[in-house]
Amino acid sequence: MAMRRKPNLLTTCAARLEEFSLAVKIRLARHGAKKHPFYRVVVADSHARRDGRFIELVGRYNPISNPKVIDIDLEKVDAWIAKGAQPTNAVAHLINIVREGTPAPEKKQKLSKKQAAKAAAAAE
Repeated sequence: MAMRRKPNLLTTCAARLEEFSLAVKIRLARHGAKKHPFYRVVVADSHARRDGRFIELVGRYNPISNPKVIDIDLEKVDAWIAKGAQPTNAVAHLINIVREGTPAPEKKQKLSKKQAAKAAAAAE
């Protein structure tokens, strides 16, 4: 009677890793003071907290400065995407802006009611 061999644990684990993508996200981690955020673009486990532990820092984004500062290391990002990391929608948008080399789109400044009233009074 032939003995049955158990499958090698390392080969079965490697096969499972190839079948499934990693549970790793490229996302924004918020830092800075209240109402004055800046963000770090990090590679983190998808189950980790938003500002919690991360694997690697791949860039920075400051939406408050004028013009907005987007500093992303595309080589690191491409390496992580090749490994199976999924960028979030916001990070994917920032990566596209950096790849195209276009400046970040500027939002139109809304005038407050007082400023609008002053502008209307000055225009008269």
